[in-house]
Amino acid sequence: MINELLSEILSHPADGIVAIVTQGADEPHVVNTWNSYVHVTSDDKLLIPAGFMHRTEKNINANNKIQLTIGNREIQGKMGKGTGFLIKGTAVFLKDGENFAMMKNKFVWIRAVLEVTIKQSIQTI
Repeated sequence: MINELLSEILSHPADGIVAIVTQGADEPHVVNTWNSYVHVTSDDKLLIPAGFMHRTEKNINANNKIQLTIGNREIQGKMGKGTGFLIKGTAVFLKDGENFAMMKNKFVWIRAVLEVTIKQSIQTI
């Protein structure tokens, strides 16, 4: 699910915004992070450090569907410089285990890790 272009966005030195969307009881909820914080596992899951994200976690516990947008202005897209993706998938919060420990070592401030399993990846621009 992670093609070469998406991998380039996630590893590009110019940080881009990552928007994370979950569904609450009454409305969608959006939080942001940076592409440089996202770690891709060998099985193409996204690991995102969570310092807060309490409402995101509450939403995921009730409905594990998630959407993310990830982009970068420096990478060639469909119509010129700048590209982005819509990621659709499922998520869970990790608070222990090997992936949590690895991320905690990189980001000492985290309380949990948002693990995203990609179901669909769509280049939007």
